[in-house]
Amino acid sequence: MNISDLSVSQLQRVVAVKKKIEQLQKDLAAIFGGSGAGSGQGKRVLSPSAKARIAAGQRARWAKVRHAKPRRKMSAAARRKFSQLAKARWAKAKAAGRKRL
Repeated sequence: MNISDLSVSQLQRVVAVKKKIEQLQKDLAAIFGGSGAGSGQGKRVLSPSAKARIAAGQRARWAKVRHAKPRRKMSAAARRKFSQLAKARWAKAKAAGRKRL
């Protein structure tokens, strides 16, 4: 149901019910000492040492992700072989009069 389809009396009932819900939420927060969600207490503040521990843990987790797979190194012989193959391909391409492979 769309809100524009409601009559004035229905809208007034909606507002009344919403006010009751808000009052009940305030009452619950008062019963639980204001520790519930939405109790109006504001943001939770962390100590500098807690922030540092959290930051260090996050840095460690990211380091694991970044360095999970070590890079493979190619031997000098393999590099030489690939270089010779590439030079041969380029020589063939240039002999055919091409400027691209």
